[in-house]
Amino acid sequence: MDVLTNLLAAFGLSGSAGLNAYLPLLVVALTARFTDFIQLGKPWDVLESWWVIGALTVLLVVEFFADKVPAINHANDAIQTFVRPTAGAVLFAASTGVVAHLDPVVAVILGLLVAGSVHAAKSVVLRPAVTATTGGLANPLVSVLEDLLALLVSVLAVILPIVGTLLLCLVLALIIGWLWKRADRAAAARQA
Repeated sequence: MDVLTNLLAAFGLSGSAGLNAYLPLLVVALTARFTDFIQLGKPWDVLESWWVIGALTVLLVVEFFADKVPAINHANDAIQTFVRPTAGAVLFAASTGVVAHLDPVVAVILGLLVAGSVHAAKSVVLRPAVTATTGGLANPLVSVLEDLLALLVSVLAVILPIVGTLLLCLVLALIIGWLWKRADRAAAARQA
């Protein structure tokens, strides 16, 4: 069961990194430092360092405010195109460190793919649609909701990995369903 829960935690954490790179890293760092829910092996145990925790906190605050301003959030998403998948790779590899038969390269690639996919859906599809339909007025609200979702999925991935993974899948299914309906409406409008 440990293998399954560690893999589910890894998927949940790397998925939430696609929304916010620093929040799940900080959740893992603080959880590993203060509880027994996560035991980070070398070299991932560096996340427990006060220096890393401090740096993650500063980066989280900067991203939090940068992501709320409509013009700046697009630049931030461009920068985060490299940061979020990397954070996802680190989280996936750190979370599966106890899984002896999972190659670290495979773990890193899976983390890159999961976080990169979530980030791409957010920055290429969801955010531009919100900006176009609301003139950027809803971006701060959507950003706060993304941060809350990233926090919720991160905490659940650590404490209840199965629930966290199910929540992430549910949110992704809702987004895909919304995009499908939107594409159908656009196709119907073009045919009319």
